[in-house]
Amino acid sequence: MNYRVLTVDREFGSGGGRIAKTIAERLGWKLLDGALIDAIACEGHVDAKVVNRFDEHVENWLQRLNRQAMKGAAMAAGVALNEERCFDPEVMTDLTRRIIEHAYADGNCVIVGRGAQCILQAKPDVFHVFVYAPFRVKVHRLRTRLEPGTNIEQRMHTVDTERAHYLRLRFGKEWNNPHLYDLLISSGNDEDRTARIIEFAMESHF
Repeated sequence: MNYRVLTVDREFGSGGGRIAKTIAERLGWKLLDGALIDAIACEGHVDAKVVNRFDEHVENWLQRLNRQAMKGAAMAAGVALNEERCFDPEVMTDLTRRIIEHAYADGNCVIVGRGAQCILQAKPDVFHVFVYAPFRVKVHRLRTRLEPGTNIEQRMHTVDTERAHYLRLRFGKEWNNPHLYDLLISSGNDEDRTARIIEFAMESHF
């Protein structure tokens, strides 16, 4: 048996998304990262911008309360909400799971984040990777990606905290739990080398 799917979760600034893209291109596999957002938008009949608002994010209690109140009021009045207003984190989670399971059924794909390591945890032909990097390396990478004046340290903390919260709330798992992954790897300064090591690990693991 060979691996048919690779899941890649990553610290913000680790280069995990680009590493996943490199591997997908080398293997000739599909990449589900930004494309996953488009697929969810298509399946949910909403604009991709709406989906992006919920991508690996969790609503706070006030946002959830307002959304539930709006739905309740609409139902009581017999008014149908438009699809954008009906789309919420629960709907997104369900659609994400469905699309990831379909991607697994098709095989030959690399899936970035979105809880794929939890959704496909029991599948023996899926390889799970977590990519991290030293703090100074992440800061250097993000300086070239983010708008000038961005508080890089705060942005890293915010994004990683949201990703961890998302996994904890939606799947009851800790984002950096080593038991969720077949390989935890530091990308260091060399993303291409990291991609090759992951490919080698996939080949030798079975």
